Amino acid sequence: MPVAVVTDSTAYLPPELVRAHRLTVVPLTVVLNGAEGLEGVEIFPADATQALQGRRVSASTSRPAPEQFARTYRRLLDAGADGVVSVHLSAELSGTVDAARLAADGLDDRVAVVDSRATGMGLGFPVLAAAEAAERGADLDGVRRAAVEAVDRTAIFFYVDTLEFLRRGGRINAAEALLGTALSVKPIMHMPDGAIVLRDKVRTASRGIARLVDLAVEAAGDAEVDLGVHHLAAPERARALLDALAERLGDRIRETYVSEAGAVVAAHAGPGLACVVVHRRAPLGAA
Repeated sequence: MPVAVVTDSTAYLPPELVRAHRLTVVPLTVVLNGAEGLEGVEIFPADATQALQGRRVSASTSRPAPEQFARTYRRLLDAGADGVVSVHLSAELSGTVDAARLAADGLDDRVAVVDSRATGMGLGFPVLAAAEAAERGADLDGVRRAAVEAVDRTAIFFYVDTLEFLRRGGRINAAEALLGTALSVKPIMHMPDGAIVLRDKVRTASRGIARLVDLAVEAAGDAEVDLGVHHLAAPERARALLDALAERLGDRIRETYVSEAGAVVAAHAGPGLACVVVHRRAPLGAA
């Protein structure tokens, strides 16, 4: 039986891909104004958007418990999987990777854990690379290596209307938040080495979308690419972003995935989010 691939709910993969690749998704927990639930199971993007638009907002997230990962791994191994590769959102943003590693420690090297250094389709593309390697019959190390190599070929850029939600959640520091609010500046962020860092500042949302396109084209280089586009309560921004990317990158785009960000990212980014993830495909003939 092939190596099984596990991820978490912040990959925001389309459900049909989860089914087609037989992926196992472990949900994170979201707490919105005191109401707790599992992302994608009990709490959805609309719930987060509604809560975050209130005058008083309390939003937090928490990782799955190591025991939850351990149960998942044992179930897959008991079902006949040769091993498990577990790929998760950045360790700079969440303790999910640490929980997965704690669970893997007691399973005789049959589980490999990979830090995607991202979230959204920045996580999703390495998960898909791992799944495709497993389907080709790669062993545990081969599947792990496919995920790691995909991480290195993936870049994520996103626009937010305000840095306040990221500051509240501790994902950026107060100084960066102050820079983002000064003179009504609109921030564009990226994730070098898995941490959220201020990349650029623009004056309007439309300039923010244009700058995201420039950064995505630069990240693509000369490669053929797959694209992920996420938004939160801003479908018009997602459409504008995708249309502009299609115009600039043309037939170099191979696959495109568009989705609303889930409640975990919503709790920390806030409504108005627009995000592009660029996954450079490996050259033909590459290992």
